[in-house]
Amino acid sequence: MTTLRKLILSLTAASLTMPVAAAEKPNKILIIASNVRDAGDMDKTDARNNLWEVAPPYHMFVMHGFEVDFVSPQGGKLPFSLDVDDVDPPGMIAYTIKFERFREKADSSLRPDQVDADAYAAAFIGGGFGPLFDVASDPEILGLMREIYEQGGVLGACGHGPGSFSNVRLSNATYMVSGKRITGFPNSSEENSKRSKAGAVLPFRVEDGLRARGALFQSKADLADKHDVVTDQRLVTTMFLPSCAIAAKTMIDQLGAAPIPHGSGR
Repeated sequence: MTTLRKLILSLTAASLTMPVAAAEKPNKILIIASNVRDAGDMDKTDARNNLWEVAPPYHMFVMHGFEVDFVSPQGGKLPFSLDVDDVDPPGMIAYTIKFERFREKADSSLRPDQVDADAYAAAFIGGGFGPLFDVASDPEILGLMREIYEQGGVLGACGHGPGSFSNVRLSNATYMVSGKRITGFPNSSEENSKRSKAGAVLPFRVEDGLRARGALFQSKADLADKHDVVTDQRLVTTMFLPSCAIAAKTMIDQLGAAPIPHGSGR
């Protein structure tokens, strides 16, 4: 046997016995948002994504080293309430807009057909009424949520965002939220909401939609504090705006990520 042939055979044998490297975990998070601007009623009730429920989670994800993309049913520039034209956003929001490419990403959201679910470790939906009008009924986005969840990813939402989980069906045809502890904007608050006219301008109320799919909805009476984050089988939800960033951090903890050191240049 020639020396060259011996070398080829030995390299082939070595390659067959080498351990296969574990697949690298995805390091991207998908923020799902709405294209809707108003509720379609005579008063044109504001239904835009709530900037204060989207930007702080975005900042948390970026700060912990994740690349973040936006997706919406139609793609393109996303509408936000409580934006800089309306108010002076607090520090975390102003920072992520100025330094972390938030506006660049949110102004060029992807269409569902441009998204590969395998590339994402998690997905998040913020509040504002909009997601109830388009995200919650978009079959492609519902499919993306199913795929991310079934491949072991984490799904999070706050405010009215969890309502979009109500229509996600798993591959076995069961509803994703069935039998799981979930929270979101509760009926007790919706009934007193002048903005939503007690929920009359909405396609459905968050609590009603989740309960109808078998979710174990956690109301204010079920929680020690109304700002608590509820987690169950990789679903992370919270009722109100002040705890949206905490929900994002809870997702990050489940993914096992550590913060990027300040000044690292990332």
